[in-house]
Amino acid sequence: MPDHPETPERIIAPVPRITIQAFCETADTAGTIEAAGQDRRMQKAHIKVQMGGAPAAVEAYRHAPTPNVIIIETQGAKAKPLECLDALAEVCDPGTKVVVVGHVNDVSLYRQFIQRGVSDYLMAPLDSLSLIVAISDLFSAPGVKPVGRTIAVFGAKGGIGASTVAHNLAWSIARGQDMSTVIADLDIAHGTASLNFNQDPPQGIAEAVFAPERLDAALVERLLSKCSDNLSLLSAPASLDRTIDLSESAFDGLIDHLRAAVPCIVLDMPHQWSAWNKRVLVAADEIVIVAGPDLASLRNAKNLFAALQAGRPNDRRPRIVLNCVGMPKRPEIGAAEFAKALEAPLFASIPFEPALFGAAANNGQMIAELQPGARSSEIFSDLAAALLGRTEIRKGRGSLLEPLLAKLARRKAS
Repeated sequence: MPDHPETPERIIAPVPRITIQAFCETADTAGTIEAAGQDRRMQKAHIKVQMGGAPAAVEAYRHAPTPNVIIIETQGAKAKPLECLDALAEVCDPGTKVVVVGHVNDVSLYRQFIQRGVSDYLMAPLDSLSLIVAISDLFSAPGVKPVGRTIAVFGAKGGIGASTVAHNLAWSIARGQDMSTVIADLDIAHGTASLNFNQDPPQGIAEAVFAPERLDAALVERLLSKCSDNLSLLSAPASLDRTIDLSESAFDGLIDHLRAAVPCIVLDMPHQWSAWNKRVLVAADEIVIVAGPDLASLRNAKNLFAALQAGRPNDRRPRIVLNCVGMPKRPEIGAAEFAKALEAPLFASIPFEPALFGAAANNGQMIAELQPGARSSEIFSDLAAALLGRTEIRKGRGSLLEPLLAKLARRKAS
């Protein structure tokens, strides 16, 4: 997986439920488009790839309706691309968007494409992410605010403290990064977010999930309870009144509404492996896996990496956080050994501090509220900055004489 699939300033919006048909002239372009179809942002789109270029497209649509997007590959002037586009225009349905993949960097040709209504022109060789960006942009209205970033926090095993990490992370993003954030508790039966934030909202995530026909922006706004100026909570009922048998797409609509309304959404994921759970994880912009320094966590983290990679070929690997490190009398796998076995770096190790974390949980507070200078508080702050692409090198404590020396240096320079 690439380390920097998206710039921190821009998150690629998921492609809506559309049909895309591509007509290629080279096997490389065909393979790239098929690979793009496996990306998480394309999971709602239906893609069909075939060979033959523009002539094949014209022939295919003489007696058939055109899809939402047609991708045409042309290898240059010899392929007579303008003539083929004119012929394609005669059989295209209104509203169909055409993307041309070309092998010639010719400004004049590009202008003629645009004059004929081509939506975008991409240069070969093509990469999957550039194609996804181009198609996503076709369906992003001008002036619409950027789509919100989703961060899924998942425990490598039950009881490892993933929810505590998720809640403190959301608080750090909202407070330390000054970004409007929603913490969404997806553990409908046993969620703890309302307890940890000392909230008792009358409504929450269940109203959105169990009545999707009522879901709209106004309902989502009513379901959010305010924790602070920049932080809102979408709580779980933590009730066993009904069994929780959800469809694979149960959270799709809710997350889409949240992404349209809030810059950052932290998803507190339950420790289970279901169709909807995997779907939400794969679709997240960033994933944080919380593990313990033990063999079960290591095995499960490796399995998670493998299970998620197929749907996230253009994304950064999940970030691994070791929790409860240094528990007395417990044998542990060292951080370096854990990272080596996982073949991935660890982001941080959170020390075992039962008194601090227990007091925070009982008080309905975050670690940084209870003890701002704690090492754990700094880790949550660093994680928040890293996930938003705002990592700064933490400066060490300087000498007591540093301000005086700096002043003397400025006087000498003047």
